[in-house]
Amino acid sequence: MDEDLRDRIKEQAEIDALYNAIEHESEAQVGAIMGPLMGENPEFREYGDEIPGVIAPVVERVNELSHEQRRERLDELAPERLEEIDAEEEEDDQALPDLPNAEEGEVRMRVAPNPNGPWHIGHARMAAVVGTYKELYDGSFICRFDDTDPETKRPDLDAYEQILDAIEYLGFEPDEVLKASDRLETYYDHARDLIDAGGAYTCSCSGDDFSELKNAGEACPHRDKDTETVHEEFTEMIEGEYSSGEMVLRVKTDIEHKNPALRDWVGFRMIDTPHPREEAAEYRCWPMLDFQSGVDDHLTGVTHIIRGIDLQDSAKRQQFVYDYFDWEYPEVIHWGHVEIDEYDVPMSTSTISELIEDGELDGWDDPRAPTIESLRRRGIRGEAIVEAMTELGMSTSNVDLAMSSVYANNRELIDDETDRAFFVREEDGGAVEKSLSGGPATASVPIHPDHEDRGTREIPTDDGVLVESDDLPPTGERVWLKGFGCVRHTEDRFEYTGDDLDVTREEDVDIVHWVPAGENVSLRLRTPDGDVSGYAEPGVSGYGPDDRLQFERVGFVRIDAVDEERVAYYTHS
Repeated sequence: MDEDLRDRIKEQAEIDALYNAIEHESEAQVGAIMGPLMGENPEFREYGDEIPGVIAPVVERVNELSHEQRRERLDELAPERLEEIDAEEEEDDQALPDLPNAEEGEVRMRVAPNPNGPWHIGHARMAAVVGTYKELYDGSFICRFDDTDPETKRPDLDAYEQILDAIEYLGFEPDEVLKASDRLETYYDHARDLIDAGGAYTCSCSGDDFSELKNAGEACPHRDKDTETVHEEFTEMIEGEYSSGEMVLRVKTDIEHKNPALRDWVGFRMIDTPHPREEAAEYRCWPMLDFQSGVDDHLTGVTHIIRGIDLQDSAKRQQFVYDYFDWEYPEVIHWGHVEIDEYDVPMSTSTISELIEDGELDGWDDPRAPTIESLRRRGIRGEAIVEAMTELGMSTSNVDLAMSSVYANNRELIDDETDRAFFVREEDGGAVEKSLSGGPATASVPIHPDHEDRGTREIPTDDGVLVESDDLPPTGERVWLKGFGCVRHTEDRFEYTGDDLDVTREEDVDIVHWVPAGENVSLRLRTPDGDVSGYAEPGVSGYGPDDRLQFERVGFVRIDAVDEERVAYYTHS
Protein backbone atom coordinates (compact mmCIF):
# COMPACT_ATOMS: atom_id res chain seq x y z
CA MET A 1 0.00 0.00 0.00
CA ASP A 2 1.62 3.31 -1.09
CA GLU A 3 1.54 6.49 1.02
CA ASP A 4 -0.94 8.25 -1.24
CA LEU A 5 -3.49 5.46 -0.82
CA ARG A 6 -2.79 5.27 2.92
CA ASP A 7 -3.53 9.02 3.24
CA ARG A 8 -6.77 8.68 1.27
CA ILE A 9 -7.89 5.84 3.53
CA LYS A 10 -7.13 7.91 6.63
CA GLU A 11 -9.01 10.93 5.26
CA GLN A 12 -12.13 8.91 4.45
CA ALA A 13 -11.90 6.98 7.72
CA GLU A 14 -11.84 10.23 9.69
CA ILE A 15 -14.99 11.41 7.95
CA ASP A 16 -16.77 8.08 8.54
CA ALA A 17 -15.62 7.93 12.17
CA LEU A 18 -16.81 11.49 12.84
CA TYR A 19 -20.16 10.74 11.20
CA ASN A 20 -20.57 7.54 13.22
CA ALA A 21 -19.63 9.19 16.54
CA ILE A 22 -21.89 12.22 16.01
CA GLU A 23 -24.87 10.21 14.78
CA HIS A 24 -24.81 7.84 17.76
CA GLU A 25 -23.40 10.35 20.28
CA SER A 26 -20.83 7.79 21.37
CA GLU A 27 -17.35 6.65 20.50
CA ALA A 28 -16.74 5.40 16.97
CA GLN A 29 -15.68 1.79 16.43
CA VAL A 30 -13.29 0.48 13.78
CA GLY A 31 -15.69 -2.35 12.93
CA ALA A 32 -18.62 0.04 12.51
CA ILE A 33 -16.91 2.19 9.89
CA MET A 34 -15.28 -0.63 7.91
CA GLY A 35 -18.54 -1.34 6.06
CA PRO A 36 -19.16 2.22 4.78
CA LEU A 37 -15.47 2.71 4.08
CA MET A 38 -15.20 -0.36 1.85
CA GLY A 39 -18.67 -0.02 0.34
CA GLU A 40 -18.17 3.55 -0.84
CA ASN A 41 -14.54 3.01 -1.94
CA PRO A 42 -14.24 -0.27 -3.90
CA GLU A 43 -10.56 0.41 -4.60
CA PHE A 44 -9.82 -0.08 -0.88
CA ARG A 45 -11.18 -3.63 -0.75
CA GLU A 46 -8.05 -5.48 -1.83
CA TYR A 47 -6.29 -4.01 1.21
CA GLY A 48 -8.98 -5.17 3.64
CA ASP A 49 -6.52 -6.99 5.90
CA GLU A 50 -4.31 -3.90 6.31
CA ILE A 51 -6.97 -1.22 6.67
CA PRO A 52 -8.00 -1.85 10.34
CA GLY A 53 -4.42 -1.14 11.44
CA VAL A 54 -4.30 2.04 9.34
CA ILE A 55 -7.57 3.52 10.59
CA ALA A 56 -7.39 2.50 14.27
CA PRO A 57 -5.25 5.55 15.29
CA VAL A 58 -7.61 7.80 13.30
CA VAL A 59 -10.64 6.45 15.17
CA GLU A 60 -8.83 6.85 18.48
CA ARG A 61 -8.13 10.54 17.76
CA VAL A 62 -11.78 11.13 16.84
CA ASN A 63 -12.88 9.54 20.10
CA GLU A 64 -10.71 11.96 22.07
CA LEU A 65 -12.71 14.93 20.70
CA SER A 66 -15.79 16.38 22.38
CA HIS A 67 -19.15 16.21 20.59
CA GLU A 68 -18.86 19.88 19.52
CA GLN A 69 -15.29 19.40 18.33
CA ARG A 70 -16.41 16.43 16.22
CA ARG A 71 -19.17 18.52 14.64
CA GLU A 72 -16.73 21.34 13.85
CA ARG A 73 -14.25 18.91 12.30
CA LEU A 74 -16.89 17.15 10.17
CA ASP A 75 -18.24 20.54 9.05
CA GLU A 76 -14.71 21.33 7.92
CA LEU A 77 -14.08 18.03 6.11
CA ALA A 78 -17.51 17.08 4.75
CA PRO A 79 -20.26 19.62 5.57
CA GLU A 80 -22.80 17.68 3.52
CA ARG A 81 -22.45 14.72 5.90
CA LEU A 82 -23.18 16.96 8.88
CA GLU A 83 -26.24 18.34 7.08
CA GLU A 84 -27.36 14.75 6.53
CA ILE A 85 -27.22 14.05 10.28
CA ASP A 86 -29.08 17.27 11.11
CA ALA A 87 -31.77 16.44 8.55
CA GLU A 88 -32.24 12.99 10.05
CA GLU A 89 -32.55 14.53 13.51
CA GLU A 90 -35.26 16.89 12.25
CA GLU A 91 -37.19 13.93 10.83
CA ASP A 92 -36.77 12.07 14.10
CA ASP A 93 -38.35 15.00 15.95
CA GLN A 94 -41.67 13.71 14.62
CA ALA A 95 -41.38 9.95 14.54
CA LEU A 96 -45.16 9.63 14.32
CA PRO A 97 -46.77 9.65 10.86
CA ASP A 98 -49.45 12.17 9.96
CA LEU A 99 -52.97 11.14 10.93
CA PRO A 100 -55.21 10.34 7.96
CA ASN A 101 -57.78 13.01 7.09
CA ALA A 102 -56.84 15.11 10.10
CA GLU A 103 -57.58 18.81 10.41
CA GLU A 104 -55.73 21.20 12.72
CA GLY A 105 -57.81 21.85 15.82
CA GLU A 106 -60.36 19.15 14.98
CA VAL A 107 -58.56 15.97 16.04
CA ARG A 108 -60.13 14.25 19.03
CA MET A 109 -58.76 10.95 20.31
CA ARG A 110 -59.18 8.74 23.34
CA VAL A 111 -57.26 6.69 25.83
CA ALA A 112 -59.56 3.90 26.98
CA PRO A 113 -57.96 1.95 29.84
CA ASN A 114 -59.49 -0.93 31.71
CA PRO A 115 -58.99 0.10 35.36
CA ASN A 116 -58.19 -3.40 36.62
CA GLY A 117 -54.85 -2.27 38.05
CA PRO A 118 -52.06 0.32 37.73
CA TRP A 119 -50.31 0.60 34.39
CA HIS A 120 -47.38 -1.49 33.26
CA ILE A 121 -44.89 0.09 30.85
CA GLY A 122 -46.70 -1.11 27.74
CA HIS A 123 -49.83 0.85 28.71
CA ALA A 124 -47.85 4.09 28.49
CA ARG A 125 -47.60 3.81 24.71
CA MET A 126 -51.23 4.77 24.04
CA ALA A 127 -51.15 7.81 26.32
CA ALA A 128 -47.77 8.88 24.94
CA VAL A 129 -48.90 8.70 21.32
CA VAL A 130 -52.40 10.11 21.80
CA GLY A 131 -51.06 12.95 23.96
CA THR A 132 -48.40 13.75 21.37
CA TYR A 133 -50.93 13.78 18.54
CA LYS A 134 -53.08 16.15 20.59
CA GLU A 135 -50.14 18.56 20.78
CA LEU A 136 -49.21 18.14 17.09
CA TYR A 137 -52.74 18.90 15.89
CA ASP A 138 -53.85 21.28 18.66
CA GLY A 139 -56.59 18.74 19.34
CA SER A 140 -58.05 17.07 22.41
CA PHE A 141 -58.29 13.66 24.01
CA ILE A 142 -60.55 11.82 26.40
CA CYS A 143 -59.63 9.34 29.09
CA ARG A 144 -62.54 6.92 29.10
CA PHE A 145 -62.44 4.09 31.60
CA ASP A 146 -63.90 1.02 29.88
CA ASP A 147 -65.08 -0.62 33.09
CA THR A 148 -68.16 -2.53 31.93
CA ASP A 149 -66.86 -5.98 32.90
CA PRO A 150 -67.21 -6.29 36.68
CA GLU A 151 -66.34 -9.99 36.63
CA THR A 152 -63.51 -11.20 34.35
CA LYS A 153 -61.68 -7.84 34.24
CA ARG A 154 -62.91 -6.56 37.55
CA PRO A 155 -62.05 -2.90 38.15
CA ASP A 156 -59.72 -1.95 40.98
CA LEU A 157 -61.14 1.11 42.74
CA ASP A 158 -57.67 2.57 43.28
CA ALA A 159 -56.68 2.15 39.64
CA TYR A 160 -58.85 4.98 38.31
CA GLU A 161 -56.79 7.60 40.13
CA GLN A 162 -53.53 5.70 39.63
CA ILE A 163 -54.03 5.72 35.85
CA LEU A 164 -54.82 9.44 35.80
CA ASP A 165 -51.67 10.03 37.86
CA ALA A 166 -49.69 7.99 35.32
CA ILE A 167 -51.02 10.11 32.43
CA GLU A 168 -50.06 13.26 34.33
CA TYR A 169 -46.59 11.82 35.02
CA LEU A 170 -46.16 11.26 31.28
CA GLY A 171 -46.86 14.94 30.79
CA PHE A 172 -50.48 15.03 29.60
CA GLU A 173 -53.89 16.01 30.92
CA PRO A 174 -57.12 14.59 29.44
CA ASP A 175 -59.63 17.17 28.29
CA GLU A 176 -62.41 14.97 29.63
CA VAL A 177 -62.59 11.95 31.93
CA LEU A 178 -65.45 9.45 31.63
CA LYS A 179 -66.34 6.18 33.34
CA ALA A 180 -68.36 3.82 31.17
CA SER A 181 -70.00 2.40 34.31
CA ASP A 182 -71.65 5.82 34.79
CA ARG A 183 -73.24 5.62 31.33
CA LEU A 184 -75.36 2.47 31.44
CA GLU A 185 -78.63 4.34 30.79
CA THR A 186 -77.09 5.89 27.65
CA TYR A 187 -76.18 2.42 26.34
CA TYR A 188 -79.68 1.12 27.18
CA ASP A 189 -81.25 4.00 25.23
CA HIS A 190 -79.14 3.21 22.17
CA ALA A 191 -79.92 -0.49 22.49
CA ARG A 192 -83.64 0.36 22.43
CA ASP A 193 -83.11 2.50 19.33
CA LEU A 194 -81.21 -0.37 17.74
CA ILE A 195 -84.09 -2.76 18.49
CA ASP A 196 -86.51 -0.31 16.86
CA ALA A 197 -84.25 -0.20 13.80
CA GLY A 198 -84.44 -3.99 13.53
CA GLY A 199 -80.80 -4.30 14.46
CA ALA A 200 -80.95 -6.34 17.70
CA TYR A 201 -82.78 -9.26 19.25
CA THR A 202 -82.84 -11.08 22.56
CA CYS A 203 -81.45 -14.62 22.54
CA SER A 204 -81.61 -17.33 25.20
CA CYS A 205 -79.56 -19.92 23.33
CA SER A 206 -76.71 -21.46 25.26
CA GLY A 207 -73.28 -20.38 24.18
CA ASP A 208 -72.53 -23.78 22.69
CA ASP A 209 -75.82 -23.95 20.80
CA PHE A 210 -75.41 -20.51 19.27
CA SER A 211 -71.79 -21.21 18.37
CA GLU A 212 -72.85 -24.31 16.49
CA LEU A 213 -75.51 -22.37 14.56
CA LYS A 214 -73.19 -19.45 13.90
CA ASN A 215 -70.40 -21.63 12.54
CA ALA A 216 -72.89 -23.34 10.25
CA GLY A 217 -74.19 -19.96 9.04
CA GLU A 218 -77.67 -20.75 10.35
CA ALA A 219 -79.96 -18.23 12.01
CA CYS A 220 -80.81 -18.42 15.70
CA PRO A 221 -84.50 -19.34 16.26
CA HIS A 222 -84.91 -16.06 18.22
CA ARG A 223 -83.66 -13.90 15.39
CA ASP A 224 -87.08 -13.02 14.01
CA LYS A 225 -88.83 -12.14 17.27
CA ASP A 226 -91.21 -9.21 16.99
CA THR A 227 -89.91 -5.87 18.20
CA GLU A 228 -92.34 -5.68 21.13
CA THR A 229 -91.11 -9.00 22.56
CA VAL A 230 -87.48 -7.99 22.17
CA HIS A 231 -88.19 -4.75 24.04
CA GLU A 232 -89.98 -6.60 26.83
CA GLU A 233 -87.18 -9.12 27.28
CA PHE A 234 -84.49 -6.44 27.11
CA THR A 235 -86.36 -4.52 29.84
CA GLU A 236 -86.36 -7.69 31.91
CA MET A 237 -82.61 -7.95 31.38
CA ILE A 238 -82.18 -4.40 32.64
CA GLU A 239 -84.36 -5.14 35.66
CA GLY A 240 -82.16 -8.13 36.51
CA GLU A 241 -84.76 -10.83 35.97
CA TYR A 242 -82.26 -13.14 34.27
CA SER A 243 -79.12 -14.73 35.63
CA SER A 244 -75.75 -14.83 33.94
CA GLY A 245 -75.93 -16.84 30.71
CA GLU A 246 -79.73 -16.92 30.51
CA MET A 247 -80.28 -14.06 28.07
CA VAL A 248 -78.25 -11.80 25.79
CA LEU A 249 -79.05 -9.02 23.35
CA ARG A 250 -77.45 -9.69 19.96
CA VAL A 251 -76.62 -7.18 17.25
CA LYS A 252 -78.14 -8.46 14.01
CA THR A 253 -75.48 -8.56 11.29
CA ASP A 254 -75.08 -11.07 8.48
CA ILE A 255 -75.50 -14.65 9.68
CA GLU A 256 -73.65 -15.86 6.58
CA HIS A 257 -70.79 -13.39 6.83
CA LYS A 258 -67.48 -14.92 5.73
CA ASN A 259 -66.02 -14.09 9.14
CA PRO A 260 -67.95 -16.07 11.79
CA ALA A 261 -66.71 -13.67 14.50
CA LEU A 262 -68.90 -10.95 12.99
CA ARG A 263 -72.11 -12.99 12.88
CA ASP A 264 -74.81 -11.66 15.24
CA TRP A 265 -72.40 -10.70 18.02
CA VAL A 266 -73.42 -10.12 21.63
CA GLY A 267 -74.14 -6.49 22.52
CA PHE A 268 -75.37 -7.00 26.12
CA ARG A 269 -75.12 -9.84 28.61
CA MET A 270 -76.08 -10.57 32.22
CA ILE A 271 -73.45 -10.51 34.97
CA ASP A 272 -74.35 -11.58 38.51
CA THR A 273 -71.22 -10.15 40.15
CA PRO A 274 -71.88 -6.58 41.40
CA HIS A 275 -69.66 -3.81 40.12
CA PRO A 276 -67.16 -2.61 42.77
CA ARG A 277 -68.21 1.02 42.27
CA GLU A 278 -71.13 1.84 44.52
CA GLU A 279 -72.74 3.95 41.78
CA ALA A 280 -72.90 0.92 39.46
CA ALA A 281 -73.34 -1.94 41.91
CA GLU A 282 -77.06 -2.51 41.22
CA TYR A 283 -76.71 -3.02 37.47
CA ARG A 284 -76.76 -6.58 36.11
CA CYS A 285 -77.20 -5.98 32.36
CA TRP A 286 -73.86 -4.87 30.94
CA PRO A 287 -72.81 -3.90 27.40
CA MET A 288 -69.99 -5.72 25.69
CA LEU A 289 -66.95 -3.57 24.96
CA ASP A 290 -67.59 -3.34 21.21
CA PHE A 291 -71.07 -1.91 21.77
CA GLN A 292 -70.12 0.42 24.62
CA SER A 293 -66.95 1.67 22.96
CA GLY A 294 -68.59 2.14 19.58
CA VAL A 295 -71.42 4.23 21.03
CA ASP A 296 -69.08 6.30 23.18
CA ASP A 297 -66.64 7.04 20.33
CA HIS A 298 -69.50 8.54 18.35
CA LEU A 299 -71.15 10.46 21.18
CA THR A 300 -67.87 11.97 22.37
CA GLY A 301 -66.78 13.05 18.90
CA VAL A 302 -63.72 10.85 18.54
CA THR A 303 -62.17 11.41 15.11
CA HIS A 304 -59.25 8.95 15.22
CA ILE A 305 -58.90 5.63 17.03
CA ILE A 306 -55.67 3.74 17.66
CA ARG A 307 -56.04 0.06 18.51
CA GLY A 308 -54.06 -3.16 18.33
CA ILE A 309 -53.80 -5.04 15.06
CA ASP A 310 -55.41 -8.01 16.82
CA LEU A 311 -58.60 -5.94 17.30
CA GLN A 312 -59.39 -5.40 13.64
CA ASP A 313 -62.70 -7.20 14.08
CA SER A 314 -63.84 -4.55 16.58
CA ALA A 315 -64.17 -1.91 13.89
CA LYS A 316 -66.02 -4.37 11.65
CA ARG A 317 -68.47 -5.29 14.41
CA GLN A 318 -69.07 -1.67 15.34
CA GLN A 319 -69.59 -0.69 11.72
CA PHE A 320 -72.86 -2.65 11.74
CA VAL A 321 -74.13 -0.47 14.63
CA TYR A 322 -72.91 2.68 12.89
CA ASP A 323 -74.73 1.66 9.71
CA TYR A 324 -78.01 1.17 11.60
CA PHE A 325 -77.67 4.66 13.10
CA ASP A 326 -76.25 6.24 9.92
CA TRP A 327 -73.14 7.38 11.77
CA GLU A 328 -69.73 8.03 10.21
CA TYR A 329 -67.05 5.76 11.60
CA PRO A 330 -63.83 7.40 12.92
CA GLU A 331 -60.48 6.91 11.22
CA VAL A 332 -58.72 3.82 12.59
CA ILE A 333 -54.99 3.22 12.88
CA HIS A 334 -53.89 -0.28 13.88
CA TRP A 335 -50.54 -1.05 15.44
CA GLY A 336 -48.65 -4.08 16.67
CA HIS A 337 -47.92 -4.92 20.28
CA VAL A 338 -44.91 -3.51 22.07
CA GLU A 339 -42.48 -5.83 23.84
CA ILE A 340 -40.11 -4.60 26.53
CA ASP A 341 -36.65 -6.03 27.09
CA GLU A 342 -34.70 -6.29 30.35
CA TYR A 343 -37.43 -7.53 32.73
CA ASP A 344 -37.90 -11.07 34.06
CA VAL A 345 -41.43 -10.24 35.25
CA PRO A 346 -44.07 -10.54 32.47
CA MET A 347 -45.75 -7.32 31.35
CA SER A 348 -49.18 -8.43 32.52
CA THR A 349 -51.45 -6.70 35.04
CA SER A 350 -52.83 -9.98 36.37
CA THR A 351 -49.39 -11.60 36.68
CA ILE A 352 -47.90 -8.60 38.47
CA SER A 353 -50.90 -8.54 40.84
CA GLU A 354 -50.38 -12.23 41.65
CA LEU A 355 -46.66 -11.73 42.30
CA ILE A 356 -47.47 -8.88 44.68
CA GLU A 357 -50.11 -10.95 46.49
CA ASP A 358 -47.64 -13.83 46.82
CA GLY A 359 -45.00 -11.52 48.27
CA GLU A 360 -42.57 -12.01 45.38
CA LEU A 361 -42.78 -8.30 44.58
CA ASP A 362 -43.02 -5.54 47.18
CA GLY A 363 -45.64 -3.63 45.24
CA TRP A 364 -46.32 -1.94 41.92
CA ASP A 365 -43.32 0.32 42.49
CA ASP A 366 -40.88 -2.54 43.11
CA PRO A 367 -37.82 -1.79 40.92
CA ARG A 368 -38.06 -5.32 39.51
CA ALA A 369 -41.59 -4.69 38.17
CA PRO A 370 -42.12 -3.43 34.58
CA THR A 371 -44.55 -0.74 35.72
CA ILE A 372 -44.98 3.01 35.44
CA GLU A 373 -44.92 3.35 39.23
CA SER A 374 -41.60 1.52 39.35
CA LEU A 375 -39.99 3.78 36.74
CA ARG A 376 -41.27 6.87 38.49
CA ARG A 377 -39.89 5.74 41.86
CA ARG A 378 -36.53 4.99 40.24
CA GLY A 379 -36.34 8.62 39.14
CA ILE A 380 -37.10 8.26 35.43
CA ARG A 381 -38.99 11.19 33.98
CA GLY A 382 -42.18 10.66 32.06
CA GLU A 383 -40.82 12.67 29.15
CA ALA A 384 -38.12 10.04 28.61
CA ILE A 385 -40.77 7.32 28.28
CA VAL A 386 -42.92 9.38 25.92
CA GLU A 387 -39.99 10.06 23.62
CA ALA A 388 -39.04 6.37 23.51
CA MET A 389 -42.64 5.32 22.82
CA THR A 390 -43.22 7.82 20.02
CA GLU A 391 -39.92 6.82 18.42
CA LEU A 392 -41.45 3.35 17.90
CA GLY A 393 -43.79 4.84 15.33
CA MET A 394 -47.05 3.17 14.31
CA SER A 395 -46.00 -0.08 12.64
CA THR A 396 -48.58 -2.84 12.36
CA SER A 397 -45.82 -5.29 13.23
CA ASN A 398 -44.89 -5.97 16.84
CA VAL A 399 -42.13 -3.64 18.02
CA ASP A 400 -39.46 -3.96 20.69
CA LEU A 401 -38.77 -1.19 23.16
CA ALA A 402 -35.23 -1.32 24.49
CA MET A 403 -35.15 0.16 27.98
CA SER A 404 -31.74 1.51 27.03
CA SER A 405 -33.54 4.06 24.83
CA VAL A 406 -35.62 5.22 27.82
CA TYR A 407 -32.45 5.46 29.88
CA ALA A 408 -30.62 7.40 27.17
CA ASN A 409 -33.49 9.90 26.96
CA ASN A 410 -33.60 10.26 30.72
CA ARG A 411 -29.83 10.67 30.96
CA GLU A 412 -30.03 13.66 28.63
CA LEU A 413 -32.72 15.19 30.83
CA ILE A 414 -31.03 14.76 34.21
CA ASP A 415 -27.27 14.56 33.66
CA ASP A 416 -26.57 18.28 33.65
CA GLU A 417 -28.47 18.99 36.86
CA THR A 418 -27.43 15.94 38.88
CA ASP A 419 -24.71 16.19 41.52
CA ARG A 420 -22.04 13.49 41.78
CA ALA A 421 -21.12 11.38 44.80
CA PHE A 422 -19.21 8.21 45.70
CA PHE A 423 -20.88 4.95 46.79
CA VAL A 424 -18.95 1.78 47.62
CA ARG A 425 -20.98 -1.41 47.27
CA GLU A 426 -20.81 -4.10 49.93
CA GLU A 427 -21.21 -7.15 47.71
CA ASP A 428 -19.26 -10.15 46.41
CA GLY A 429 -15.89 -9.59 48.11
CA GLY A 430 -17.31 -6.67 50.08
CA ALA A 431 -15.82 -3.25 50.74
CA VAL A 432 -12.14 -3.35 51.62
CA GLU A 433 -10.74 -0.94 54.22
CA LYS A 434 -7.25 0.49 53.82
CA SER A 435 -5.39 3.08 55.87
CA LEU A 436 -3.64 5.90 54.01
CA SER A 437 -0.02 6.87 54.30
CA GLY A 438 0.77 10.36 53.04
CA GLY A 439 -1.25 12.60 50.76
CA PRO A 440 -3.79 15.33 51.60
CA ALA A 441 -6.00 15.05 54.69
CA THR A 442 -9.02 15.99 52.62
CA ALA A 443 -9.87 15.08 49.03
CA SER A 444 -11.49 17.74 46.89
CA VAL A 445 -13.83 16.43 44.18
CA PRO A 446 -16.10 18.49 41.84
CA ILE A 447 -19.81 18.42 42.69
CA HIS A 448 -20.33 18.26 38.92
CA PRO A 449 -17.42 17.84 36.49
CA ASP A 450 -18.94 20.21 33.93
CA HIS A 451 -19.89 22.98 36.37
CA GLU A 452 -16.99 24.35 38.37
CA ASP A 453 -19.25 27.07 39.78
CA ARG A 454 -21.11 24.45 41.85
CA GLY A 455 -18.02 23.92 43.94
CA THR A 456 -16.39 20.80 45.33
CA ARG A 457 -17.09 17.99 47.76
CA GLU A 458 -14.54 17.95 50.58
CA ILE A 459 -14.10 14.33 51.69
CA PRO A 460 -11.96 13.49 54.76
CA THR A 461 -9.28 10.77 54.52
CA ASP A 462 -7.86 10.77 58.07
CA ASP A 463 -9.31 7.37 58.98
CA GLY A 464 -8.45 5.62 55.73
CA VAL A 465 -10.72 4.62 52.88
CA LEU A 466 -13.10 1.90 51.70
CA VAL A 467 -12.86 0.63 48.12
CA GLU A 468 -14.76 -2.08 46.31
CA SER A 469 -12.94 -5.41 46.33
CA ASP A 470 -12.85 -5.52 42.52
CA ASP A 471 -10.99 -2.19 42.51
CA LEU A 472 -8.27 -3.29 44.92
CA PRO A 473 -5.03 -3.68 42.90
CA PRO A 474 -2.54 -6.49 43.56
CA THR A 475 0.04 -5.79 46.23
CA GLY A 476 2.71 -3.48 44.85
CA GLU A 477 0.47 -2.05 42.11
CA ARG A 478 -0.96 1.45 41.94
CA VAL A 479 -4.49 2.82 41.71
CA TRP A 480 -5.80 6.38 41.41
CA LEU A 481 -8.30 7.33 44.12
CA LYS A 482 -10.50 9.86 42.36
CA GLY A 483 -10.07 13.34 43.81
CA PHE A 484 -7.24 12.21 46.08
CA GLY A 485 -4.40 10.96 43.91
CA CYS A 486 -2.24 7.97 43.09
CA VAL A 487 -1.55 5.36 45.79
CA ARG A 488 0.38 2.11 45.85
CA HIS A 489 -1.14 -0.94 47.51
CA THR A 490 1.13 -2.42 50.16
CA GLU A 491 0.14 -5.36 52.33
CA ASP A 492 -1.82 -3.31 54.84
CA ARG A 493 -2.28 0.20 53.45
CA PHE A 494 -2.33 2.59 50.51
CA GLU A 495 0.81 4.70 50.20
CA TYR A 496 0.49 8.06 48.45
CA THR A 497 2.92 8.25 45.50
CA GLY A 498 2.41 11.80 44.25
CA ASP A 499 2.34 10.61 40.62
CA ASP A 500 0.81 12.89 38.02
CA LEU A 501 -2.60 12.11 36.47
CA ASP A 502 -0.77 11.15 33.28
CA VAL A 503 -0.10 7.70 34.79
CA THR A 504 -3.79 6.86 34.30
CA ARG A 505 -3.36 7.29 30.55
CA GLU A 506 0.23 6.35 29.94
CA GLU A 507 0.66 3.53 32.45
CA ASP A 508 -2.90 2.18 32.65
CA VAL A 509 -3.37 3.03 36.33
CA ASP A 510 -7.08 2.58 37.06
CA ILE A 511 -9.19 5.43 38.44
CA VAL A 512 -11.54 4.20 41.20
CA HIS A 513 -14.13 5.66 43.55
CA TRP A 514 -13.99 5.31 47.32
CA VAL A 515 -15.48 6.58 50.59
CA PRO A 516 -13.92 7.43 53.94
CA ALA A 517 -13.57 4.45 56.25
CA GLY A 518 -14.55 6.43 59.34
CA GLU A 519 -17.11 9.00 58.24
CA ASN A 520 -19.57 7.59 55.71
CA VAL A 521 -23.28 6.98 55.22
CA SER A 522 -24.81 3.49 55.21
CA LEU A 523 -27.22 3.16 52.31
CA ARG A 524 -29.34 0.47 50.67
CA LEU A 525 -29.63 0.70 46.90
CA ARG A 526 -32.74 -0.88 45.38
CA THR A 527 -32.11 -2.11 41.82
CA PRO A 528 -33.97 -4.21 39.23
CA ASP A 529 -31.53 -7.01 40.05
CA GLY A 530 -32.09 -6.87 43.80
CA ASP A 531 -30.99 -4.75 46.75
CA VAL A 532 -27.37 -3.73 47.27
CA SER A 533 -26.00 -2.44 50.58
CA GLY A 534 -23.04 -0.11 50.80
CA TYR A 535 -21.52 3.13 52.01
CA ALA A 536 -21.81 6.62 50.56
CA GLU A 537 -19.57 9.61 51.10
CA PRO A 538 -20.63 11.80 54.08
CA GLY A 539 -22.11 14.61 51.97
CA VAL A 540 -24.91 12.31 50.81
CA SER A 541 -26.56 12.84 54.21
CA GLY A 542 -27.46 16.33 53.00
CA TYR A 543 -29.75 15.04 50.26
CA GLY A 544 -33.41 14.24 50.89
CA PRO A 545 -36.24 12.24 49.29
CA ASP A 546 -36.65 12.81 45.53
CA ASP A 547 -33.16 14.29 45.18
CA ARG A 548 -31.13 12.72 42.38
CA LEU A 549 -27.46 11.82 42.47
CA GLN A 550 -25.04 10.10 40.19
CA PHE A 551 -22.96 7.59 42.13
CA GLU A 552 -19.80 7.72 40.07
CA ARG A 553 -19.00 4.45 38.26
CA VAL A 554 -22.29 3.01 39.61
CA GLY A 555 -25.15 5.00 38.10
CA PHE A 556 -27.88 7.58 38.64
CA VAL A 557 -30.09 7.14 41.70
CA ARG A 558 -33.08 8.77 43.34
CA ILE A 559 -32.97 9.22 47.11
CA ASP A 560 -36.11 7.58 48.48
CA ALA A 561 -35.94 7.49 52.28
CA VAL A 562 -33.70 9.03 54.93
CA ASP A 563 -35.40 8.25 58.25
CA GLU A 564 -34.87 4.84 59.87
CA GLU A 565 -32.79 3.69 56.93
CA ARG A 566 -31.29 5.64 54.05
CA VAL A 567 -32.57 4.12 50.79
CA ALA A 568 -31.96 5.06 47.16
CA TYR A 569 -33.51 3.62 44.00
CA TYR A 570 -31.24 2.84 41.07
CA THR A 571 -32.26 4.79 37.97
CA HIS A 572 -29.82 3.60 35.28
CA SER A 573 -26.14 3.75 34.39
